[in-house]
Formats: sequence, structure tokens, C-alpha cells
Amino acid sequence: MLAVERRNQILEKLQEEKRVVVSELSQIYQVSEETIRRDLEKLHQDGLAIKSYGGAIFNENTNIDMPFNIRKKHNIVGKQKIADLIEKMIGDGDHIILDASTTAVFIAKALKKKERLTVITNSVEIIVELSDMPAWNVICTGGVVKEGSLALVGPQVLDGLKGYNAEIAVISCKGIDMERGITEGNEQFASAKQGMMGASMKCYLAVDHSKFGNVAFTKICDFSRIDAVITDKKPDDKWVFLFQEQGIECIYPEK
Repeated sequence: MLAVERRNQILEKLQEEKRVVVSELSQIYQVSEETIRRDLEKLHQDGLAIKSYGGAIFNENTNIDMPFNIRKKHNIVGKQKIADLIEKMIGDGDHIILDASTTAVFIAKALKKKERLTVITNSVEIIVELSDMPAWNVICTGGVVKEGSLALVGPQVLDGLKGYNAEIAVISCKGIDMERGITEGNEQFASAKQGMMGASMKCYLAVDHSKFGNVAFTKICDFSRIDAVITDKKPDDKWVFLFQEQGIECIYPEK
């Protein structure tokens, strides 16, 4: 196993269990404890883990951009629920914009039941996922690949969006807070999402329950820019009341 593969597996374990121990990892991967310490040191330097005595703990900082393949495996059930709900909100022939979030990949897969969709995206993963849909119009925004995210970012994304008027933009975020609004951990990601909102008539926020109450580094928008929030479980009553106040439709599974 390559070192990068081992570190990714350790990171997955950290995300699930929140803490790892050097001696246990050494036995699991059949390498020396010194090798594991170097792995944890690299994760620490990348801001993904915090070293502790005899191991490491997961860095819960919402401004840290986890690798795409790690984020994709987090809360798969919740993301699938969100995707199924959004699929019912999209009609054949619609023009939609999808961001480069892992939730959007699940949405893209769910939408393959539809006919004649036009999908605009800055997600490399979504472009590949929809490459077998010949009756669809799949448009890439352009941009520069952001390392570890399979996302296209930069001014080219905004330029690529300027000529479009889609019915719906579907975006996700790192945090949704009553005071701070909708936030993202990276300015480039936030800028791309703002451009998507400007190129669409409606904006749907696809966000799982773990994002409620979080605040990330960069503000995307206020609640006034959101038309609907689609999530994987019913939010607390305070959130339901806020959405009602703001005229935002809140959609979640009935069970």
C-alpha cells in the first residue's frame, strides 16, 4: 500500500471515530509505529488532524477542506435522501446548475432518471458521471482544478456562468447559521457558488443536518437569496420558524 493510500484510510477512520491510536494503526497496516507517526505528522501539517499523546484526533474546523474522496463517504445515507428529494423537484427539460460539492454528485446520479436536462457545473466528478447521457446538454464552466477537490475554480468559472439563465441552481455549503447566513470554507468555492446563484432564477440549498449551526470562513449569501432548503432530517423548530419568516421552503424526508 502506498503511503498516500494509507493516510487516506487513516483520515477516513479519523472522520468516523474522531480519534486514532498509533499502536493500533501500526497493527492494522503492518508498518512500524514510526511510519504511522510520520503519517499523522503529514495529516497534522495539512490541517486534517491534531496530534495527541499516542495518536491523533480529527480536526473539526469547518474551514478545513477535506479531500473529495473522504467527504464523499461522509453521511452517504443523508446525501442520498437529499438527492431523492431534489430529483422530485426537477422537471424534464429543465436547465440547472450544480456546484462541486459531494452532495451534488449524488444529486446528479438521481437526476439521471430525467430527460433532456441541461446541467451546468464546475464539478469534474459530475461531468464524468453524466458523460453517458447523450440526450442531455452537459456544460462545463471552465476554470482551474482545485487540488484534492475535483472542482474547477477561479475567474473562468464566473466568466463561464455569465451567459446563462438557468431555472435552478443547487448549491451546498460548510455552514448555515442564523446570524451569519450561508458560509463556505474557501473564498474560491464561495465565489463560484455566488456566480451560480446569479445565473439562475431560483437557488436551492442542499445541506445535511450536520451543517446547521456551523460558521465557516467565507460568506456566500444571506437567507434572502435562498428559495428552498433541502435537508436529510427535520431541523429544530427554531430553524423551521426562521425559514417560514424568510419565505424559504424547507423540505426533508417525512420519515
